[in-house]
Amino acid sequence: MKSMSLMVVAAAFLISAPVVAQVPVQPAGTAAQREALASLDILNGEWRGQAVVHGPGGTETLTQTERVGSLLGGSIKVIEGRGYAADGSTVFNAMAVLSWDEREGRYRFRSWANGFSGDYRFERTEDGFRWETPAGPNARIEYVATVRDGTWHEVGTFYMEGQPPRQMIEMRLTRIGDTDWPASEAVPTR
Repeated sequence: MKSMSLMVVAAAFLISAPVVAQVPVQPAGTAAQREALASLDILNGEWRGQAVVHGPGGTETLTQTERVGSLLGGSIKVIEGRGYAADGSTVFNAMAVLSWDEREGRYRFRSWANGFSGDYRFERTEDGFRWETPAGPNARIEYVATVRDGTWHEVGTFYMEGQPPRQMIEMRLTRIGDTDWPASEAVPTR
């Protein structure tokens, strides 16, 4: 009797399998999330240029690259930045995920770099974006980017109470092409 029940369950599964296979795949995320992230499609692709970094040890010029792509049906953007020294070694590597929070009516920008991570304030501007990160007591770094005509220009400025603003980084990149990263080559089923 037990083997008969097993055969009935197996037959029911085999009969319903074609029906399950015909169910259309729903896009990930919501329409509002996809729409909010589509407004930042100007970032999609591969970018290369220079970043001039002003730090305690002086000024350093890096070859900076960024790659930006969508995941989850366009409801999030994934961003990876790398800075290379003159000898080709990687001296900076960052990763970020950008999404739209419908409940709060704002973008969420989660970033990992230099051993730090956080969820930072991010806003879309008319010709780019702005985001900021805390940088100690009464201090922050604000990044303002303009993206237009295949050029991504971003300036990071350090603000501390009682001190004049100080530019920390200026990045000027040129879009060098499309990318299917990170959505390409999903793990196959077999």
